[in-house]
Amino acid sequence: MQVTAAVARAPGADFTLETVELDEPRADEILVRIAAVGVCHTDLVAREGAMPFSMPAVLGHEGAGVVERVGSAVTKVAAGDRVALTFRSCGQCDRCASGDPAYCYAMPALNYIGMRPDGTKALKQGEDAVSSNFFGQSSFATYALAYERNVIRLPDDIPFEIAAPFGCGVQTGAGGVMLALACPAGSTLLITGGGAVGLSAVMGAAIQSCGAIIVVEPHAARRALATELGATHVIDPAASPDLAAAVRAILPQGVDYAFDTTGRPDTLTAIMGALAPKGVLGIVGIPPAGTPLPGDLGTVLTFGQTVRGIIEGDSDPDVYLPELIGHWRAGRLPVDKLVQTFPFDQINAAIAAQHHGDCVKVVLTLP
Repeated sequence: MQVTAAVARAPGADFTLETVELDEPRADEILVRIAAVGVCHTDLVAREGAMPFSMPAVLGHEGAGVVERVGSAVTKVAAGDRVALTFRSCGQCDRCASGDPAYCYAMPALNYIGMRPDGTKALKQGEDAVSSNFFGQSSFATYALAYERNVIRLPDDIPFEIAAPFGCGVQTGAGGVMLALACPAGSTLLITGGGAVGLSAVMGAAIQSCGAIIVVEPHAARRALATELGATHVIDPAASPDLAAAVRAILPQGVDYAFDTTGRPDTLTAIMGALAPKGVLGIVGIPPAGTPLPGDLGTVLTFGQTVRGIIEGDSDPDVYLPELIGHWRAGRLPVDKLVQTFPFDQINAAIAAQHHGDCVKVVLTLP
């Protein structure tokens, strides 16, 4: 079938809206009419050429919409169901069996390579293949193919434009604090970066009843929003360039936990100077290739500190996304305050607005 998609044609170039041909759903595939799709930093990193797939490509991995058709082997959802899309996992390996699908052994093949695991691509233009299956969906399009492992049925009361960011950014931020770091009540937390993931982490920390929540963010509006969402302290890095000193001016013994969304090597190094004994740094920001682990090994050893990567907030989407929607419904996770919607055909203008700090979380809406 013919669909309209935002196509990435060259590293760093603007997306172009084009007509592409989408395969009919195979036995294990689900055809979803996309109603809303979030723009995530990972989409932009992929557009820069940092993922192992060829261009042209269709990205997008925070889709939400309505099931149009399902393949013969699909039983989880049916035509007409409202769904959100998230990352794909195999459901068969040890990590999936233990409730850790974000660390599925097949994660790269199912999410990052721009094709099905059998080597076929679900999109084409004429005789030319277009890279597809980004995070098992490629939802920068009017329709996308997804799978039972990365489809979550939505309740009727959550709008698509609010549900879409739950598929990656919200579960990464909130889950990073609530699941991966599992910050206990009264603990202290440093969050570097006040974008959608960082502010989702603030909301997760508030749900966890953290005692001190410190947010480092250069944009004044985002610092104000962080305070509104539960941050106890905010730091402007331009006014306080020595991050470790600024944190220790608030908490002389350092923080129990830190959550980095920036991936900046200088920021990661500074965070290590702000950690308390037995402090834990969780990293979700994508660093430049070849970035070494931050910190001095002797210091890490002496103070029993931990540095760990976090993918998708350690979430098992079938379990955790309904929990997060429950928090949203109860007013504890006001994702609405992060979201600004743009029509799908304004994708490039929306990305520019997000980059300039004019909005926190861009969600593209489709007719």
